[in-house]
Amino acid sequence: MQRTQIRPARADDEERIRRFLGGLSLHTQTLRFFTGVSAPPPALVRTLLSVDERRDALVAITEECGEVVGHAMSFRGECADVEIAVVVADRWQGQGIGPRLVNTLLLRASVRGARTVGMDVLGENRRVLRLVRRLWPDARMTVSSGTVEVSAMIDPAGLFAEQGSGGTPLTA
Repeated sequence: MQRTQIRPARADDEERIRRFLGGLSLHTQTLRFFTGVSAPPPALVRTLLSVDERRDALVAITEECGEVVGHAMSFRGECADVEIAVVVADRWQGQGIGPRLVNTLLLRASVRGARTVGMDVLGENRRVLRLVRRLWPDARMTVSSGTVEVSAMIDPAGLFAEQGSGGTPLTA
């Protein structure tokens, strides 16, 4: 398997994101977007790449050819300081890319002052619910209409420790 790197999403990632979304299985699309997106509309692609004072977006890319194999985004939330969403290409799942994206995204958010994280997860998404329990054992989980609303505290010290240094997280 190729090595990957995580970096901030850029406007020139538009075609790579379109191919990435089109390559996701219907099951993975549904777990992330709660519906299938076989032909991703341009507005969705632009939203996934949008970075500003309220939003952040990261991509996991292969080092060899720059193929997008994961995407993570955060935005200022209503129920938490930052709400997050992550998706990893089917054949790359289970290799640690999702947790790396989450940790990098939360590290960047904590530097900007976020202290709480929230996410909506389909109840059938057992892999993500296990990840939530591992990352945030004290997370509050509320089941509502087939989804699990998750809210937890961000531990900046733990995020910096996992990053391997006290240095600055990825910058745009």
